[in-house]
Amino acid sequence: MAEAAFHPPRRKRRVFERYQAPFPVGADGGDFRMCRADMVNNNVVVRSPEDMDQLYNKGYFGKGILSRSRPVYSISDPSLVSKWQGANLKMPIITSKKYQQRVQWAKSALQEQGFDSCSVTKILDNYTRPLEFPFLEKGGAEQTGESCDTMGPNTENTELSRQSSTDTGNVVTSSPEHQKESCQKAYAEGDPASDAVLALGSKEREPADVEETAQVSCQKHGSHVHCGCKAKGGPEQESCNMAKSRERAPEYVLVQEEEENSLCPEEGSADEEGSAHEQENFVKKEKLICRRNPFRIFEYLQLSLEEAFFLVYALGCLTVYYGEEPLTILKLWEIFSEVKPSFKTTYMAYHYFRSKGWVPKVGLKYGTDLLLYRKGPPFYHASYSVIAELVDNNFEGSLRRPLSWMSLSGLNRTTVNASKELMLCYLIKPSDMTEEEMATPECLKRIKVQELIVTRWVSSRERSEQDDL
Repeated sequence: MAEAAFHPPRRKRRVFERYQAPFPVGADGGDFRMCRADMVNNNVVVRSPEDMDQLYNKGYFGKGILSRSRPVYSISDPSLVSKWQGANLKMPIITSKKYQQRVQWAKSALQEQGFDSCSVTKILDNYTRPLEFPFLEKGGAEQTGESCDTMGPNTENTELSRQSSTDTGNVVTSSPEHQKESCQKAYAEGDPASDAVLALGSKEREPADVEETAQVSCQKHGSHVHCGCKAKGGPEQESCNMAKSRERAPEYVLVQEEEENSLCPEEGSADEEGSAHEQENFVKKEKLICRRNPFRIFEYLQLSLEEAFFLVYALGCLTVYYGEEPLTILKLWEIFSEVKPSFKTTYMAYHYFRSKGWVPKVGLKYGTDLLLYRKGPPFYHASYSVIAELVDNNFEGSLRRPLSWMSLSGLNRTTVNASKELMLCYLIKPSDMTEEEMATPECLKRIKVQELIVTRWVSSRERSEQDDL
């Protein structure tokens, strides 16, 4: 057996972020944070935006379910964001066409629940009516002036067009009591049925008084609405309330719409050049209208079972809940082993490589168990594709993936074509280890690891090397 030659990892050409830390726990323990995850349909998901940020940015754990990797999904249209950037807006901006598409999705969801067409129309009309935009920030100041129009996207003093509604009042008021009352009104108005069915992935709305609903909602939208509400309970209760309010509270979006009879001549156009030329110089006046999003889609961070158990067992910075019950380490070991029969084997390999400083990710797309990254996916391409096997001292056992020469050659060719190397990771357990010991994660202390790198043997290259000797 030849000695393996280790090659340096391939660095990515464009790196747009700075490396922070290998784990979500600082060396001094000063930025320690206990994160929360939930078991949903045999999957482990993180819902809190703060926890998602912490786990991915400092350890590259998990994957955004609506993103390629980093959980950065947003419904905002990037072209509209750049178009209205002078207004310093802090709300998602979408086109009228996309908004109507979400209205149709909400309509289909309501019809599937048995609502008749008349009720669906009434609910959606009430839920999606124009709202008074809370404020417009310019230079850090809050402004609540009258509605103003804008012509064209490239005006120097970009202002937000607002459409007043006689049915809804201003969200921002002068006194704290009035602020709280307005905040409650903004979140309490509308058909109760719409709150229960127009948020994708949200639970049915639990009976609660309007004050509590407004309270947690205002905590979420603290950057937009200053309502004077105070949180009750400790940090854990506040985090739980924030997660629940994120699903219950409505999401406000800005919809770009064209004003009726909004055609007006462009500045600097000559009147004597004729009507045909004037039509070319006409621009449409557009405005942004604040509405509720009738069909919400949430971004979650999905953790693999190995990542979730490593955060719980090795780092102690994550708690996994099933419903409202936190699961212990032994319970997680048992549940994960039932959900994924090969969990013990793959976790042993994951734990070993994480402890060595690698960032292991799921290698399903390359037909292997793990992919090993140096520092993280944003900085380097994966160096190794790993297959993990649990064997005894004689390298024998019931292999999860018996490889023939043909399958091994094909897997190696696939790995090489992706500029990676194939690694066989043998997890050696002592012959005297019993099933009772394997039933707890304490068995990791007695496991030994043997790595084997598979490379393709090229006869012509070998012959030329022998001739040189």
